[in-house]
Amino acid sequence: MRLFDALNSQHLALYFWPTLAFIAVFAAGLGFMYVKRRDSGARLARIIEEYPLGIQGRNAPFPLIVTLTIAATVAWGLLYIILTGALKVRI
Repeated sequence: MRLFDALNSQHLALYFWPTLAFIAVFAAGLGFMYVKRRDSGARLARIIEEYPLGIQGRNAPFPLIVTLTIAATVAWGLLYIILTGALKVRI
């Protein structure tokens, strides 16, 4: 039993707003930034697949925000394992 009913709404706000902020930043990152290489322009222009209703598929560059998210997840996981062992924390 909680002593304060406001604590539930505080937890909701603390989980809800950062999640919405992450979704907004992630969506913006997917739309605007990618890792540029020498052939990025050609990859964006070349159509490699054509689907019904005029949908065209391209071999576009990998978005930078996805690369950073994957790298941060791997780094966090490794640091979590290493620091949990180094600090002798019982899980």
